[in-house]
Amino acid sequence: MQFIFSGHTLDTDRRELRRAGTAIAVEPQVFDLLIYLVENRERVVSKDDLFASVWGGRIVADSTLASRINAARKAVGDSGEAQKLIRTVARKGVRFVGEVACRRNCEEPALSARPRRLEPLPTIRPLHEVQFCRTSDNVRIAYACVGDGPPVVWAAHWLSHLAFSWESPIWRHWTEEFAGDHAFVHYDERGNGLSDWDNPAFSVDAFVRDLEAVVDALGFDRFALIGSSKGGSTAMAYAARHPERVSRLILFGAFAQGWRVWGNADEIERREAIITLTRQGWAQDNPAFRQILTSLLLPDATVEEMGWFNDLQRISASAENAARLQQSSGHVNILDLLPGIAVPTLVLHCREDAAIPFELGRQIASRIPGARLVALDSRNHVLLPRDPAWAAFVGEVRRFLREDELTVSR
Repeated sequence: MQFIFSGHTLDTDRRELRRAGTAIAVEPQVFDLLIYLVENRERVVSKDDLFASVWGGRIVADSTLASRINAARKAVGDSGEAQKLIRTVARKGVRFVGEVACRRNCEEPALSARPRRLEPLPTIRPLHEVQFCRTSDNVRIAYACVGDGPPVVWAAHWLSHLAFSWESPIWRHWTEEFAGDHAFVHYDERGNGLSDWDNPAFSVDAFVRDLEAVVDALGFDRFALIGSSKGGSTAMAYAARHPERVSRLILFGAFAQGWRVWGNADEIERREAIITLTRQGWAQDNPAFRQILTSLLLPDATVEEMGWFNDLQRISASAENAARLQQSSGHVNILDLLPGIAVPTLVLHCREDAAIPFELGRQIASRIPGARLVALDSRNHVLLPRDPAWAAFVGEVRRFLREDELTVSR
């Protein structure tokens, strides 16, 4: 079994702890302690429990126990001060409090996440029904199909983690909204979340292969496709190549040209500086480096929402993958594909989006035949559920999807 949490993989069969694919040296007793805490994460584990399981019934000094717990924290990037993953409960014991996903080494589609219950719509199935498929270039992709009804596929965007996103106030409203009356599909693209992190190729073609693998695994003949942010270029390229399979194309905050193409010298220099900071500060406990991106993508977020997004960044990808993904976004240029997209298309873009300028949305709408452009009043590149622009977005998308459903019923 592999337990996946906060960018780490704890492999019980191989007795390995890895962070972003790199093995971390852990003493055998500390490894046993970690396994026991993770496997019993639903409860507080007492000293007696640890003595019985890790020390075989022997009683050891409190200082020895404290030393092993501190070593376990250090191995997973935690500390006694932060206690983000291993928390001490006064006079009771310790508990592993991080979000954990599980998958079997035989690659059966078994994943057990422990999302906080948020009273989801009745038709939403548990997120533990995450499955895995392989792309044509042999990259393993994690995906989930939630709800029932006409299929809607959300092309993967940068920074996603299936288990964490369900918990997150930044992303969970997407699933809660569309899974109520659709089979809503989302997945972690290569280099992100629960999908393979180990040095995969990053390009529009590679991201299209991820999408192709997911919809083929699900057996969808035809579906509506949403592409937000970087996922927009993936969705447009897929729709251009497979028009017979896409019933409706919805683009939000998308771009057909990356920042190296549309940006001036100052913009390119700014983006390069962010990539440098990503490589240097991404994995640090101090979120100051990651806060730069959070402020750019979510300028109107609350402190709590920003904290969630800061955590998502570190959990969803390694520093190197995050930097490489930003670099690959800069080289996107699929403008020549747009006139060939023969799919009904809705383009939505926030007027004051600081991350992806509104003009890039207008450019897409002007190049795709028959596309309709809707301007939303917001500064956020990632729409929050309390943002009035989110309600406008949902209304427009639902009307657009209903047009397709009415056409099919006739």
